[in-house]
Amino acid sequence: MKLEAIQEAIREAGVDGWLFYDHHHRDPIGNRILGIEAHAHVTRRWYYWVPAVGEPTKLVHRIEQFRLDHLPGMKLQYSSWQELAARLEEMLSGATRLAMQYSPKNAIMYVSMVDAGTVEFLRGLGKEIVSSADMISQFEAVLTAEQIATHGVAQRAIDAVLAEGWREIGRRLRPAVGGPGWLTEFEMVEWLAEGMRREGLTWENGPNVSVGPNSADSHYEPTRERSSEIREGDFLLIDIWGKVAESPVPYTVHYDITWTGVIGREPSGEEQRIFETVRDARDAAIARVEAAFAAGEAIAGWQADDAARAVIAAAGYGQYFTHRTGHNIAAELHGAGAHLDNLETHDERRILPYTCFSVEPGIYLTAEHRPQFGVRSEVNMLTAPGKAWVTGPRQRELVRI
Repeated sequence: MKLEAIQEAIREAGVDGWLFYDHHHRDPIGNRILGIEAHAHVTRRWYYWVPAVGEPTKLVHRIEQFRLDHLPGMKLQYSSWQELAARLEEMLSGATRLAMQYSPKNAIMYVSMVDAGTVEFLRGLGKEIVSSADMISQFEAVLTAEQIATHGVAQRAIDAVLAEGWREIGRRLRPAVGGPGWLTEFEMVEWLAEGMRREGLTWENGPNVSVGPNSADSHYEPTRERSSEIREGDFLLIDIWGKVAESPVPYTVHYDITWTGVIGREPSGEEQRIFETVRDARDAAIARVEAAFAAGEAIAGWQADDAARAVIAAAGYGQYFTHRTGHNIAAELHGAGAHLDNLETHDERRILPYTCFSVEPGIYLTAEHRPQFGVRSEVNMLTAPGKAWVTGPRQRELVRI
């Protein structure tokens, strides 16, 4: 836990302090910031109050009184609910504006961890609860140089695995000697996964390989039981992500990309048009972020989303871009920093220096279209004071297999 940095952030936010609260690991964000072990035996409510100035205070149940002993500050204890209320009022005496893992109207649900009843109780004590969202970004999304280096390791490995994966599809479909001349999405998922394992990467699920109409489902996942065949003439989307599995760096950082291609033919006019629109939307968001960082201007996630969405809307496909433009990337694939989003949420969090995020607009032509297919073009970006850049190759044309 970085007490001095946390208190500096509290003062910059203009609040009296940051109140951390948890029960049964409902707030993984707070646990990570405070360095609480993810699988620690926690069965009772605890609070940790970090004031803008001065010593923190912890409030713990007597049967778990040692749970926060690794944190600095005075310890208060309780057993009954009446004692909990009295101790909490005592701990927060003199403070009015409290930051918590809360979002007004659940607008930024990614950081909204505190339950409504706790907020009601604190308001009953005369406290104003404000969102800790921007402070969370500083402590969850801002990466060290060592973490950024792990992103580079994952980037080089995944780019190589994907490039070889396109070639493997060609080999499977056109075997030199015999063979069926086809494979399934799931077989290709397993091939890519094995390639990433050899490179020392880890991931939670996926990768995703989506052929034809399945590519119009932006979160399609083939399984052993449900998987389409990949054949000559098909349109194909591959979404692949992972991070370094073992490293001296405690929290390694993901790399997450999506490419699309056609098999054994040139793209149709519609496929080419959709791809170019998505590509240009991606590049518009990238340019918006690059320009803001070069000029030293603050930029929020929603502004980058708007830049991409405007290109797709102008081309007449706005209704088919059904998700945010990008998400924060850190130790978690979908991190706790600013997302590029003015659709699912109005994300007003600033894109901070030394953060990583995806840029991945898409167009998904579904039920009323023939043929059905979807295009997403995903890259990752990193930022630093005065600059922002794409960390891997950008897809410029549809892959030809």
